[in-house]
Amino acid sequence: MEEKMEKKEKNSFKEKLTESNYGKIALAFVKWFIPSVIVGLAVGAVGALFGKALSFATEFRTEHTFMIFLLPVAGLLLVFVYNITKMTDDKGTNTIILAARAESEVKFRQAPLIFLATFITHIFGGSAGREGAALQIGGAFVSPLKKLFKLDEHDGSILIMCGMSAGFAALFGTPVASAVFAVEVTIVAAAQYSALVPCMISGTVAAMTAKFLGSEAESFIVSGVPSFSMENAVSLLLVIVLGIACALVSVLFCSVIHKSGEIYAKYISNQYLRIAAGGLIVAVLTVLIGTTDYNGAGMDVIKRAFAGDADPIAFLLKIVFTALTLGCGFKGGEIVPCFFVGSTLGCALGGLIGLNPSFGAAIGLISVFCGVTNCPFASIILSCELFGMNGLPYYAVAIAISYMLSGYSGLYSAQKFNQSKAKPIKIRNS
Repeated sequence: MEEKMEKKEKNSFKEKLTESNYGKIALAFVKWFIPSVIVGLAVGAVGALFGKALSFATEFRTEHTFMIFLLPVAGLLLVFVYNITKMTDDKGTNTIILAARAESEVKFRQAPLIFLATFITHIFGGSAGREGAALQIGGAFVSPLKKLFKLDEHDGSILIMCGMSAGFAALFGTPVASAVFAVEVTIVAAAQYSALVPCMISGTVAAMTAKFLGSEAESFIVSGVPSFSMENAVSLLLVIVLGIACALVSVLFCSVIHKSGEIYAKYISNQYLRIAAGGLIVAVLTVLIGTTDYNGAGMDVIKRAFAGDADPIAFLLKIVFTALTLGCGFKGGEIVPCFFVGSTLGCALGGLIGLNPSFGAAIGLISVFCGVTNCPFASIILSCELFGMNGLPYYAVAIAISYMLSGYSGLYSAQKFNQSKAKPIKIRNS
């Protein structure tokens, strides 16, 4: 009986691998190779330019601290530009995620607009990131190529994912995690693996292109990583504690980011007044706190956290500054702010409970990233690309815990959940 069952299964498998089916798969590979390379080259070049522009903005703002007082005026300019280009209903990265599911169309002008808007936000001291903007640039920049390559809506969605992967990889230098993130982020627990090869090619080519043009891949030196052995079982328990804390903070981060926009809109209906008021609040808070650590992306603060130095309340202040900036209408990403929140939280709390602060920063960064994006596999790969393989089991445990305990919150309201985080069952998306 068992032999008959085995033969049946083998015959079924052979039927699936008929010449015609394999031919379709091979044809799909050939079909996507050239578009993937083109997307990687184009978005990689734009991403390199975007990265250099933001580096210039950060340096200029740091040398000219008076720029923060012009943030309200910069906000008025942003609203005006989005109004005259008829992009007042722009939903940012959510638009790209919807397009990646073939549920919406993305406009090409979103790419140059988010490029300009993020640059303005950074140079005048708004608290925002860059990788979220890179996803938008990549996804919107490649949208016209759908007609060029005569792609239907399903293949068009894969092309958008290629752009997302290329944009993220070009700016951060993490091609593998970028590809998996693009595939994983649109529908949690239902990754579209047919997009994996195109995204991997686009992401890799984009990272290589950006590097060739002078961009440097991000990486962090992590010290104090405990060896993987039974003698360090206590370290594993402490990592679990830190992972739980990161899950809770990721929920807080997402909630505050989303609520800030609602509160602004509730009390200040006029877009111009809203963004001017938000810019003024950020400028005043910067003066009151007496530091510019919470303006811009804050990569210097993140690097200090990996060196073991972080203010215990830095993660809370970054959440507040980012929510005040993005909620009133300024543009930029949320990914680097979540890196900031995670690394400073991990450094401070990790040191408090007995972990090396640098190792705690790594656990915090990657765990909060997973908690806000709901992308566990991309997070695990990202930990390898950012920190190296040493400590991978600890990172993976913290990531898994943060993924589960962060529930169904997330940065992107357009993100769908296909399966429950508590049981192996499918769930309905609202």
